[in-house]
Amino acid sequence: MKVLKLGLVFALAFSVSAILIYIGGAPTSDKRSRVSSHDLSSLRSLQLGFQKCVSANGLGLQAQIGNDHCKVTIEFPRDTVPKWKDPKTGELEGLSFDFDLCEAVATWEQVRNSTTILTKEFIDALPNGWEEYAWRRINKGINLNRCENKTLCLEKLSLVLPERPPFVPRQFGRCAVIGNSGDLLKTKFGKEIDDYDAVVRENGAPIQDYTEFVGSKRTFRLLNRGSAKALDKVAELDGTGKEVLIVKTTIHDIMNKMIRDPTLDKLLSVIAVETSEIPIQNPVYLMLGASFGSAAKGTGLKALEFALSVCDSVDMYGFTVDPGYKEWTRYFSESRQGHTPLHGRAYYQMMECLGLIKIHSPMRANANRAVKWLPSQNTLIAARIAAEKLLGRMGAGSENPLRACSIVKKRYEQKFTEISNLRTPAVEHQKYVEDATMYPLEHSPEHGMLCSVPEG
Repeated sequence: MKVLKLGLVFALAFSVSAILIYIGGAPTSDKRSRVSSHDLSSLRSLQLGFQKCVSANGLGLQAQIGNDHCKVTIEFPRDTVPKWKDPKTGELEGLSFDFDLCEAVATWEQVRNSTTILTKEFIDALPNGWEEYAWRRINKGINLNRCENKTLCLEKLSLVLPERPPFVPRQFGRCAVIGNSGDLLKTKFGKEIDDYDAVVRENGAPIQDYTEFVGSKRTFRLLNRGSAKALDKVAELDGTGKEVLIVKTTIHDIMNKMIRDPTLDKLLSVIAVETSEIPIQNPVYLMLGASFGSAAKGTGLKALEFALSVCDSVDMYGFTVDPGYKEWTRYFSESRQGHTPLHGRAYYQMMECLGLIKIHSPMRANANRAVKWLPSQNTLIAARIAAEKLLGRMGAGSENPLRACSIVKKRYEQKFTEISNLRTPAVEHQKYVEDATMYPLEHSPEHGMLCSVPEG
């Protein structure tokens, strides 16, 4: 009997531990055991170069490193005067911020290979995609009872839900992301901005009367909830109907009334006459983005994320990243309460020193400015592989381009109109990933991806 009881206790303990591992993942020590001394050396090399890069390019910022191969702390000079207060605690913003380079290189590499546009194929392939996910992308989706009526959910999403991604990685060469900082009025970047292959703007930022500062090219515009509700006003800023509008939150009935479906032109023209509402012609999509946790927020970061998913190189303008700022302003409006300026500036400096973006600002106005101490491509690749192992990422260490796919769905029907005249880097990337479409999985324990692959 004692032996039987011991057996039951052992079995129960084993079951509990198995459940805990399923929920929380394998122990950290197991993940670290897969990291070699060469991997750690690669991470340390990235850290040391990063420290030099911040010192050389950060306009007073300094990066501190310790024994941890992933952690860095970016510090502002002691005489920096913080202006932003936490609305909940009333505390002033700090002068130092901790970042994880391993998380950064692994997550941003995933972004470079992913689509950031929500599609029907993603929802269909996601386990319980309509019941557990789709209804959350619809304003007041709680009333849809987890898409119990899938037809109604599909109807509400249809105007912003392409079958497959309308854009692919490396589709554009040089891209510029334009923030709304008042700093743009201090330097005339307009002609420089118009020379990029694609330009990403934010929310309701106007162009008219400001072209010498912000340029006139319009390719994409990323919208938060407030701007999305005024979709018609945002569309008027373009006028041509060609600027692609990407909403980072939810679709709602107000937006549906404004969006023009080419297949319903005649019907919509009748509705417009009867209701005095003129549907917009711009393409409109919802953004499907990666999860960065609390380290970085805001429309600006999402605009950079989108750009990095479709462009070879990304430059940023108008993000208030120079020291000595006195107030938080837009270039087209009065002073206002804003985000966390110092935290954002530190995060963008981290991105620049990882080779993800190049910063342009009044104090960095030379278009030919070289970012010093950038990591080499080999350094980044080695560090990314090491980081994936250390973090226990899906398929870490494998050379298989589909290594991160935790869900694989066969693509049986070709309802997608192929993008014509793709650049050579985009074509090469398509071959590298074997024509698969990769989507980031929200809250995935191992940051796995959902991959749609061609049949056969």
